[in-house]
Amino acid sequence: MANTQGPQGNNDPAGSTQMFRAFVDDAPQSRQAAPAASSGPRVGLIVGIVAAVIVVAAVAWLAFG
Repeated sequence: MANTQGPQGNNDPAGSTQMFRAFVDDAPQSRQAAPAASSGPRVGLIVGIVAAVIVVAAVAWLAFG
């Protein structure tokens, strides 16, 4: 069998996790404004539902008309 872990053997992922948490904690606070734009996906969902209802109504009209 081949050694698939590389020359260093077992790497402890805790070091990289700690570095990632430090990066997240040091992130600029300007990103906090992003949740205000959460209405975008909701609008897309509503448009998708309306389009689906129109397609179903058109198919029903063609089938029974």
